[in-house]
Amino acid sequence: MPADPESPEQQISTAPRTVPVRSGQESPTGASESAFPSISRRHALLFGLVGLLYLAVVLAILYDSPLVDLDWSLQQLRPYKQWPGALPYLDIWVVAGQRGPTAIAACLWLGWRCYRSHSARPLLVMGMALLLLNLTVGGVKILTGRLGPHYAHYVGSPELFSGGSIFPSGHTANAVVTWGVLAYLATRWRRTGSVLAALTAASIGLTTVYLGTHWISDVFAGWAAGALVLLSLPLAEPAVAALDRRVLAAWHREGRFARPTAAAPRPRPAAAPRPQWPARPLPARPQPAQARSTTPSRTVRLSRSERYSMVSSASGSSTRTVRQPRSAASARAGSTGSPG
Repeated sequence: MPADPESPEQQISTAPRTVPVRSGQESPTGASESAFPSISRRHALLFGLVGLLYLAVVLAILYDSPLVDLDWSLQQLRPYKQWPGALPYLDIWVVAGQRGPTAIAACLWLGWRCYRSHSARPLLVMGMALLLLNLTVGGVKILTGRLGPHYAHYVGSPELFSGGSIFPSGHTANAVVTWGVLAYLATRWRRTGSVLAALTAASIGLTTVYLGTHWISDVFAGWAAGALVLLSLPLAEPAVAALDRRVLAAWHREGRFARPTAAAPRPRPAAAPRPQWPARPLPARPQPAQARSTTPSRTVRLSRSERYSMVSSASGSSTRTVRQPRSAASARAGSTGSPG
């Protein structure tokens, strides 16, 4: 009996499964995966177009195409003589495309990144890019042996196989790769870094044409070779990851380059027992005397007759009699001593 098309079992079975598998490992189903990571169709198309462009420039120089005529027309223009005011500045700016200064500066920054992230990947990516650059640029330099504009012999000649090493432009390709790798490894502002890297590489290539050290075809080939190296970096990520694991394992065995962990608390020494003294009875605390009332008593004024007429009665059988006051006449008689 066919399953219901709306049942969840069929939905799960027909849904595409994408399981991320690292290179060099086996998938959960038991089949071994390819060592190369999958790339998008757009990336593959761009990689192929750049490779064809690089090959087209090389073939155009080998077969003495109109591109060689363009080289000679720009060389006879001599831009450094047409606009000599920019020569001191561009002579300094071209250093941004030299391998030595740019590689040292970039590796110092990437070394700091490795220390902060506890991973050797930034330096490994830069090393892989420079290695690919030597293969794509250095090999063609040796095979073509082209001379530069300052050492050309015949007008209109491609100056090939003459013992030179000018094609492709190393300054241009190195600028593309070095600054492009920094943008590739950026964690923030990657798009801005890519734009700045592209502008730097373009200006370095045009600066070499202005200075007369390279043909314009050298610059075209340098741009294509550098872009080809940058597009190859995602394909080299499995090798970089494997090297990163080995480097970290070696450094961890040495006790270096390890991730910081919280230090274990140091045990405190046990405190010595205090001597137990015999308990003594506490002395009796004297009770404070009852405080007198500070409230003033109310005074009642009585007349003289009322004071002498007051008699206080005692409780029980005891009574107290208060003598009645005498009259004024009897008081005077008593004072004179007359008989009563």
